[in-house]
Amino acid sequence: MDFSKKDWLDKVSHVAQVGGIETSILDNGRGRGTRIAWVNTGTGLRFKVVIDRAMDISDAYFNQFNLSWISKLGVTGPQPFSDRGTDWLRTFGGGLLVTCGLTHVGGPETDAFGSRGLHDQISNIPAEIIHIKQPDLLNGDREMSITGKMLQGHALGHNIELIRTIRCYLGNPTLYIEDEVQNVGNSDAPHMLLYHFNFGWPLVDAGTQILWNGKWQPRESGESNKIFKEGNDFKICPEPREDHRGSGEEAAFISPISDDEGNCQCGLFNEKLNFAVMLTFKKEQLPWLTNWQHWGQGEYVTGLEPGTHPPLGQKQMRECKELVFLKPKEKKVYQLALTILDKQEAIQAFKNNMQNI
Repeated sequence: MDFSKKDWLDKVSHVAQVGGIETSILDNGRGRGTRIAWVNTGTGLRFKVVIDRAMDISDAYFNQFNLSWISKLGVTGPQPFSDRGTDWLRTFGGGLLVTCGLTHVGGPETDAFGSRGLHDQISNIPAEIIHIKQPDLLNGDREMSITGKMLQGHALGHNIELIRTIRCYLGNPTLYIEDEVQNVGNSDAPHMLLYHFNFGWPLVDAGTQILWNGKWQPRESGESNKIFKEGNDFKICPEPREDHRGSGEEAAFISPISDDEGNCQCGLFNEKLNFAVMLTFKKEQLPWLTNWQHWGQGEYVTGLEPGTHPPLGQKQMRECKELVFLKPKEKKVYQLALTILDKQEAIQAFKNNMQNI
């Protein structure tokens, strides 16, 4: 729909006819009692924000096509004490976006500074909604947004606040995320953050192109490294793999190349469906990208995950002196955008850009 024209205004009674934000509460299954918000851009891009899970994003669609991978668990309610060992996986519903951090990203670990579970706490913290804005059709304001606040921490310890705004515009198939992370405690706090974007079928299918550019290294080594080897075409999604039943998976850590404005891009292109998903983020804010590949039968997913660090854990980042610390009252801002490209010229320009930057 062309929202730049005004001939449709006299034919619409309520903004919900064309788009906007609708909040609700799930009433069944593992997610019973969980607050959500459906966001509809009016362009075929629509998605579910899980308010009680750090305002992460579960379901996401473009027209009739699903974009996200959703685990067999689906949406579950927050479990604030699932930060020990690998308990995080017990509530890992997948979805388009799962936020990891805010002080640790990686596997379970213990050192002189404490014990940390897989991917830390933030994705199990409910948001306090502080603002919802709907489009104003009569005044020509196409913006819609939802903003929430989450606090990760405890008394006599580190306290970090995340204020997240998810913003869209009627007629624009783009999802904008702006996060403000602030140390609201009284001592220096370690800080790691990973945006775990999970893409699934039918966007991800045999032959779908995985688009990123930069220097990379495999997470696995030796015989465990079967995918991310020089000479392998690991940027084309394969059919499900027998060796990825259960816990089979691999990942590559990438230092993405940025353009002249400091922006990095990555994404996926499905030629059969004739559209691409482009993820844009700033190199200065998120200097690392992880490409996770898990091609199990009935558990078929690839992740593109911008982050402050590779997901190797607080312990290793501290030892190599790359761990970030936030001083009391210090704030960092992170900005990302996910865009649907369905015009041939835009798709080709994106692919060319991935080859040339």
